[in-house]
Amino acid sequence: MPGRLPRWAAAFAAACALTTAFAAPAAAAGVADHPVRTTGCGRAPGLPAGATTTRHVVSGGLDREYTVHLPTHYNPYRPYPLLLSFHGHKRTSEYQEQLSGFSALDAISVYPQGLIGTDGESAWTGAPYSAAADDVLFTSDLLNSLQRTLCVDAGRIYAAGKSNGGGFVGVLACRLASRIAAFAPVSGAFYPQGGACDPSRPAPVLDFHGTADTTIPYTGNPAKGLPAIPDWLAAWSTRDGCRPTPVSWTPVPGVVAQRWLGCALEHYRVEGAGHVWPSTQPNNDSATPTMIDATPVIWRFFRAHPLR
Repeated sequence: MPGRLPRWAAAFAAACALTTAFAAPAAAAGVADHPVRTTGCGRAPGLPAGATTTRHVVSGGLDREYTVHLPTHYNPYRPYPLLLSFHGHKRTSEYQEQLSGFSALDAISVYPQGLIGTDGESAWTGAPYSAAADDVLFTSDLLNSLQRTLCVDAGRIYAAGKSNGGGFVGVLACRLASRIAAFAPVSGAFYPQGGACDPSRPAPVLDFHGTADTTIPYTGNPAKGLPAIPDWLAAWSTRDGCRPTPVSWTPVPGVVAQRWLGCALEHYRVEGAGHVWPSTQPNNDSATPTMIDATPVIWRFFRAHPLR
């Protein structure tokens, strides 16, 4: 029909409209806590689709490593959600990819690698044993690089993580809330070294924690400055302007879910679970399954909370 754009051209136009809706350019230096325009749509990605590839980016004068997985049918004319998944203390990006399973989703999945900290093990900013590097800056620089080369939907960038990686996701919620749309810490280690928390907007947060976690106890560890999880959630309820008392329900036996009204804050208390990424199948964390799979719940939460 005369005047109708070819299908590929229409898709490209839609991608451009979405990714340029956020018009702020990437900052030349420093942390960009604001939406940044994606310029990678329509470009050959330089990465194989359906595979995980190791890449590098310079941040704070340091060479930083990450792995990235493109969907099997990656289309450079279509904007994709981007999921950041941060490993725990002593772990690797490869371990986190296997643990979270995000690479099976129709999204660009990115697994950053933490630097070696003061105890000789990999870690993230916000823990007493982390390296002196600024991992918030690294996250911002990494997103800038990815948005220059891949077709990233700037309104659907998300962050999840386990343990120390989950604690770092809490730090990102405090410092990159206007760049990252939603956050999902799992068995998070919320040390006071994460610093003050004053997010630039109410941050959608979904939290998982097991009641039998002896590494990061559900009831907290005052000697290490770790808050009880209900206290950590209450602080986010105040920041996000939620109603003070959550609504609770039981999605499956052995799991108590909570949702605070008037905001986007949810919590899953997994009864009897240890320091794990909850899964109904054995995973890298534990040979003992839990009653719920965290990954699909996280993915549903992320899809429901794009950056607005």
